[in-house]
Amino acid sequence: MADVLAEVRGGWLGSDRPGFLLAIGAALEETLRVPPGDQVLRLAEHAPENLVLPAGRGERFTRIEITLVAGRSGEAKHALYRAIVARLAEFAVPPGDVKIVLVEVPWDNVSVRGGHVASELGRDRGVRV
Repeated sequence: MADVLAEVRGGWLGSDRPGFLLAIGAALEETLRVPPGDQVLRLAEHAPENLVLPAGRGERFTRIEITLVAGRSGEAKHALYRAIVARLAEFAVPPGDVKIVLVEVPWDNVSVRGGHVASELGRDRGVRV
């Protein structure tokens, strides 16, 4: 399970929006083995006046917040960061303009399929990446 929110300033992605999100999803699948069916990929494009960038960052600054179940190794997380940065380079996002925040939650904090706790549905399969 992975819920992704990518935030950018609006306008520069144009028709590349789906590909941009799918690139992040591909990095999740490649490094953490999160299948596409277990991913929710969202994009928020902000008006320039609604997103104040950190000092020294460019117009393609991208903030990515990923909520996923806890249990991945530090090595796997670092591989994810590298994979996302590499894939976003295809969209001309400079490596220094990518910020990734992981939010890890236990299976009991995830509800799916009509309010059922994920661990009750056999989703508590342990994460070994």
